[in-house]
Amino acid sequence: MMRVLLLHNHYQQTGGEDQVFSAEANLLEAHGHQVLRYTLHNDQIAGMTTLKLVKETVWNQNVYRELRAFIRRERPQVVHCHNTFPLISPSAYYAAKAEHVPVVQTLHNFRLVCPSGNLLRSGTVCEDCLTKSLPWPSVVHACYRNSRLTTGAVAAMLTVHRSLRTWSQMVDVYITLNEFARTKFIQGGLPAERIVIKPNFVYPDPGYTQESRGGYALYVGRLSDEKGVDTLLAAWEKLKQRIPLKIAGDGPLAELVRDAARRLPGVEWLGQKTLDEIYKLMRRAAFLIIPSKCYEGMPRTIIESYAVGTPVIAADLGSMNVIVKHNQTGLLFRSGDTEMLAGQVDWAMAHPAEVSRMRREARTEYESKYTGEHNYLMLRGIYERVVNNKSSSLE
Repeated sequence: MMRVLLLHNHYQQTGGEDQVFSAEANLLEAHGHQVLRYTLHNDQIAGMTTLKLVKETVWNQNVYRELRAFIRRERPQVVHCHNTFPLISPSAYYAAKAEHVPVVQTLHNFRLVCPSGNLLRSGTVCEDCLTKSLPWPSVVHACYRNSRLTTGAVAAMLTVHRSLRTWSQMVDVYITLNEFARTKFIQGGLPAERIVIKPNFVYPDPGYTQESRGGYALYVGRLSDEKGVDTLLAAWEKLKQRIPLKIAGDGPLAELVRDAARRLPGVEWLGQKTLDEIYKLMRRAAFLIIPSKCYEGMPRTIIESYAVGTPVIAADLGSMNVIVKHNQTGLLFRSGDTEMLAGQVDWAMAHPAEVSRMRREARTEYESKYTGEHNYLMLRGIYERVVNNKSSSLE
């Protein structure tokens, strides 16, 4: 069994990356591995000056010193980074390398090739910085938090570490969530031979039952522009109460959702819900809707929905074209096309037998690709690869 150090910079609002970090740690521990954790939280940003935040985004010297001491004391065999942005910084890789410990980095988003992290600008897909060594378009357009200053800090971090060859020399293996993301990172300059694919997973298995379903459609996620919340609400304007819509989540567009829930009969905003509550909602839903405008990495909500046997109606962007198999595990529609989304919902409501078949296929998809056991075998193989490569290099 291995000693694994997991690193993660938590977000202010808990999201999918935080959940994957926790789930992966639990999965490893369930299989007998010793898991060490090093975490920081973005709540710490509140007390920092802008200059300090910019400096630590590029290089956090305190993290470098702390991690070296931690690694010397605990002697992990692998350092596995999830999110290092902005407080942990790439200094973590150098700390691990200085102590001769291999590094694995999971690429949950597109931050290494796009300062905003989602290859999206003004509500549409944008790849202007994808192949640029200096991602200046992002600064011009203030892509990160609508601020040229903070975007400049991220762009500086990417540029400095590209010039230092951090991305090509300090990370032994990158984990991407699907082939689509892998292709984008290769276009962005990451070494293809170091990029492997390991999808997200759901562990433990929430279970599949043939209980009564079909009473409503469901959206689960952040209420923000890139998630296509406006597309979802516009589609429900066209559907005119033909099926209720439940919305679980919070975010910048909460007021827009609150207003829609007041205006449109059948639209209900539930706010934030626990995972157990989400599973209950998913089990009883006719289908889950993912109306994103951006390239999603691998939404956990899709896998959670598959695990309980609920099909998904998703926008046809990026990886969702692969994760959601049209007319098998769900339906696809053109991203941003409210008419087509409304039409797919209408079709699903008019074809209960086909949707019932999709439920079974969704569950089968989970069992064949996204279980904890399947994922553990892939993760263990990645760790063994970097540890064996390290041993070979020392011979």
